[in-house]
Amino acid sequence: MTVKLYHCKNARSLRPLWTLEEMGLGYDLEVMPFPARVHRPDYLEINSLGTVPCLVDGETVLTESAAICQYLVDRYGPTTLGLTPDEPDYGTYLNWLHRSDATLTFPQTIVLRYTQLEPPERRLPQVAEDYTRWFFARLRCVEEAATTREFLCADRFTIADICIGYALYLADRLGLRAGFKANTEAYYQRVTARPGFRRAVVAGLREGENPDSFFAS
Repeated sequence: MTVKLYHCKNARSLRPLWTLEEMGLGYDLEVMPFPARVHRPDYLEINSLGTVPCLVDGETVLTESAAICQYLVDRYGPTTLGLTPDEPDYGTYLNWLHRSDATLTFPQTIVLRYTQLEPPERRLPQVAEDYTRWFFARLRCVEEAATTREFLCADRFTIADICIGYALYLADRLGLRAGFKANTEAYYQRVTARPGFRRAVVAGLREGENPDSFFAS
């Protein structure tokens, strides 16, 4: 059975899409305009929250991006992208997976909302500035980890790097990359240079979009 992923360009659904590409799994991808709940009302019949991602695998439906990545490596492994409980870095691995959304992506969604998604009269520059500072304060964990490690855990590329790498990619798309410190910038360049990442970005573009601008830097 082929899994199906519902995706919007640049959304958190890029995490599972990147994972699928790195694993070489077959999948069915539906790329929708953002926000899907507005432009695709029938999508609410699949995911009543109207959020992306949504992965459908038979009777299993998942809507949390990091959880989908973990599901894929556990369900369709073995793969070096995942860690098992007997590995020394397993706790670190889980911490990065949860940190990717709860600590790093969350403040960025506030910045996105109050700088781009709300109509001009409802945008709140002070809120966006406050949450930008929050994001950079929390980004210290990546800077510290990247000081001594090529990747975040187990001396190899894993879905922890996919989940954190997406948070950095979102920051880049929000115009925050200039605030990356040296180790974070070098780490970001490493993970986004991977062919799997580039295939995922291209796969997730809408028809007629040019991928060149996404890889200009």
